[in-house]
Amino acid sequence: MKLYGLKTCDTCRKALKSLGTVEFHDLRADGLPKDVAQAAHARFGADLVNRRSTTWRQLSEAERARDPLALLADHPTLMKRPLIDDDGTLHLGWGKDTQDALLG
Repeated sequence: MKLYGLKTCDTCRKALKSLGTVEFHDLRADGLPKDVAQAAHARFGADLVNRRSTTWRQLSEAERARDPLALLADHPTLMKRPLIDDDGTLHLGWGKDTQDALLG
């Protein structure tokens, strides 16, 4: 299982603690691999971009109108977190539905 997030994100830390042994990928340090970004965008669409983030609020209207994948490539912290890859099944966020699916 792989978790894509930020080491400073409280939600990501909660998910890491609950999941135990997980391969962690820090978005600031490593970015989001292009194939993972494409699969996540195909699965979650517009929900992949966190429109409530500080980064989003600082973007111009022209920036916000860009392709979401290009925007995430330039600003990986815009991604809603965490993104969890459970052997090809993607989960976004750490809500009850994700917790139930991964923790039983």
